[in-house]
Amino acid sequence: MKFADHLSKEQIQKFNQLRRFSRNQKEKPKPKKQQEKLRQRDWEGIIGTRRDTYKRVNGAVRRR
Repeated sequence: MKFADHLSKEQIQKFNQLRRFSRNQKEKPKPKKQQEKLRQRDWEGIIGTRRDTYKRVNGAVRRR
């Protein structure tokens, strides 16, 4: 059964009005968001190239 089979004619008309109203609301242009500008150092931090490197020396883990 379809959704409309469970509704009365009045309810179907109200539902269609709401659908039309929501379509009109979507067509309005939305203001554009400003993009955040990231520096080179920020990108390196995100990617993970600015992390400490560790090396095992005589059984102990040392930071390079």
